[in-house]
Amino acid sequence: MKKILLLISFLSVVRLASAQDEAIFSHYNIMPVLVNPSAAGFGDQHQFQLNARAQWSGFVDAPKTYSAQYNGPIGTNFGLGVGVLTETAAQMNRLRAHLNYAFRFKINDMIKLSAGFSTEYQQVRLDNGVAAGVFFQEGDKIIEDFMDGRGVFDASLGVFSSFNEDTKVGLTFTNLVRSRLSNIGVNGSNESILKYYLFYASHKLRIEEHNFTLEPSILIRNVRDVPSQVDINLKAAFLDEALTTGLSYRSLGSLGILLGTRLSTFEVYYSYDVFFQNFQKYNDGSHEVTVALSFNRIKKQVPEGKRF
Repeated sequence: MKKILLLISFLSVVRLASAQDEAIFSHYNIMPVLVNPSAAGFGDQHQFQLNARAQWSGFVDAPKTYSAQYNGPIGTNFGLGVGVLTETAAQMNRLRAHLNYAFRFKINDMIKLSAGFSTEYQQVRLDNGVAAGVFFQEGDKIIEDFMDGRGVFDASLGVFSSFNEDTKVGLTFTNLVRSRLSNIGVNGSNESILKYYLFYASHKLRIEEHNFTLEPSILIRNVRDVPSQVDINLKAAFLDEALTTGLSYRSLGSLGILLGTRLSTFEVYYSYDVFFQNFQKYNDGSHEVTVALSFNRIKKQVPEGKRF
């Protein structure tokens, strides 16, 4: 069994080093900026977020992801976001830094629209200890290249909108640079740079007499080098959204439970995911924590028709 776990761990190193896929967080239904750059500053607040996710806790060298980011409005019609992410999995270390830019428009009193893009740089490095592994073969160019560290630039493009404040829809196209580069030198390749995407939609149902809201949402994820996935979420909030709970189902075979609270400008959320496959025998599920601090911006006097 130990050799099997070592083999899985080594294959994970190779898979993650070559894939450089998008980090997967579960709390996007609370903070859409995690999956859509055009959501930066959309809530008209300055927000600082800390996210931590432990995937397959208890498994040998399981992935761990940490991120810190800020997003908020700049002026009347612009939003800005900046963030840093670190991730470890087996003997792989990844560092990612990104900038989000959003251009916000108020179509009318009911419809708000934002279009934005993200630029990022990430570097992946493997520990030198990989070479001492029993499954490493000398001359493996992929592994040796990543032991020296490999950096790559990428970009994403998104749109995000709200209707009457309760319905939100967003679409993000990811891996735009890498998709384009992968076509160079490939005979007959006609892969679209818009092949990889994240689609998100939610609708909030308000039950005013009980001070209660119910919000179903869906995320369709089709990103590079990762199996396509559909998330179905149901979030409930009580006492003016001071208390939050929810359930999430992922088509790859997992169920998540969400708990959270909001006290004035401070928010904290925790979720736990359990998997249905046999692999669940070898781990204790996944944990994710998000802490956020929000501040309303100081609004200047702007003509009524130009306000977002």
